[in-house]
Amino acid sequence: MADERAELRIGILSDTHGLLRPEALEHLRGADHIIHAGDIGASGIIEALEAIAPTTAIRGNVDTASWAARFPETATIHLAGLRIHVLHDRKALDPGVLEGVVDVVISGHSHRPGIKRSGSVLFLNPGSAGPRRFRLPVTAATLLVGPGGLRPEIRTILP
Repeated sequence: MADERAELRIGILSDTHGLLRPEALEHLRGADHIIHAGDIGASGIIEALEAIAPTTAIRGNVDTASWAARFPETATIHLAGLRIHVLHDRKALDPGVLEGVVDVVISGHSHRPGIKRSGSVLFLNPGSAGPRRFRLPVTAATLLVGPGGLRPEIRTILP
């Protein structure tokens, strides 16, 4: 029998910098897929995420240790008919990746959460789920994919 769920839930985080908070894990529970947009910071973080759901991870600028070599700098994945491009720093985005090529661009690096549309492309930065930087919130994101289209949400996981 085919899977009749109405929505696919993608949990998204970035910039854990070696700190995988229990609040981040709770946010990700129930996800069908997890995306980590770099600056992982420690070798066991992705394994902990993979215990929850299949995980796509890329390395960020702090991921220079030998354990991080297995992660690419960018990834383009296909989920629920979407083409999702993941990179750490949006400033490094190749313009050729955009319109008509991908549906969603996920990035991190700035620690500033944000959701923006440009043409048919959704840009999503989940912010930072790791150590608090400056006065920025500690956040993660969810992307719900269903019959009504894409529903991105950024959630503060630590007040």
